Amino acid sequence: MLKKKAIRKMIVTTMSVFIILMLYLIPTTSKERTLHTNLELEYITGIGNNHIYLMNDNGYLVRTKILLDEKTKEAKIKMLLSNLTMQDSSKFPIGLHSTIPKGTKVDGIKLEEDFAVINFSKELLSVEKSQEKRMIESIVHSVLDIEGIRSVSIQVEGETLKAYPNSLEKLPEIYTKNFAINQVFDIDDYKNTQKVVIYYLEQIENENYYVPVTKYLNDSREKVEIVVDELTSNYIYEPNLMSLAKEDVELISHEIDDDLLILNFNESFLQDGKIKEEVLYTFAMSCFDNYNINTISFQVGGVEKALIQAKDIP
Repeated sequence: MLKKKAIRKMIVTTMSVFIILMLYLIPTTSKERTLHTNLELEYITGIGNNHIYLMNDNGYLVRTKILLDEKTKEAKIKMLLSNLTMQDSSKFPIGLHSTIPKGTKVDGIKLEEDFAVINFSKELLSVEKSQEKRMIESIVHSVLDIEGIRSVSIQVEGETLKAYPNSLEKLPEIYTKNFAINQVFDIDDYKNTQKVVIYYLEQIENENYYVPVTKYLNDSREKVEIVVDELTSNYIYEPNLMSLAKEDVELISHEIDDDLLILNFNESFLQDGKIKEEVLYTFAMSCFDNYNINTISFQVGGVEKALIQAKDIP
């Protein structure tokens, strides 16, 4: 009798664990789609969270999430580049596409502390001229999002790629996050230019994505002032790129205290008594990319309404 009870108990326990595991593995809907690199492991806890830059239908690079379960930086880089290589787009969020030509292989990765040297096969050079800049930008910014990687160099068959594949325009031998992404030139005078990164919102199939646009402007104002002006005056910057900040939002004052940026707005920064999430993230991402800071305090009329750190950005 005891033996039968023990066997029955083992069967019930096993079935319970199996049911829980199956429920845990069933995909659930979420506000923002995530690109999964391993469909068998995508919902197991402990998988890392990184960003990858994919191209939208209008030729802009869009930041979205990718789940990596690889243990080493080298393995993470290989997985990122595998997902950036042309393949079945059905695994990507709707409207987003990879950037590296099909058939391109990674022949080697060398790591020296926070510096990565990536050696590609010659197929990398077969990229279409209209997409070559976006390809390099997507490789650089995707790899630099990996924790512990601060600079990267790109090689083709062992030789440093010194120019874009289809033009004579020179490329840096070492890339950092200062390398511009989604460049736009709005200048009349090359002598008095300023580079400012503005994050816009793109909504695809009711999903929110954030798109960094690097603007070159003839504007000597403080960068945060330009950010506020751009995000409050350009509701629709390009097809599908927008800002949800109200036009009458004003930056009353700003202050940098060590690695803290304090932004004080007027009441128009609030919508229905609170800061809209999409507005908060477009302003925060833009400021983090333009300043060497870790935290931003959002105030309205001198009263703090939100405190956000760089690590909190989705």
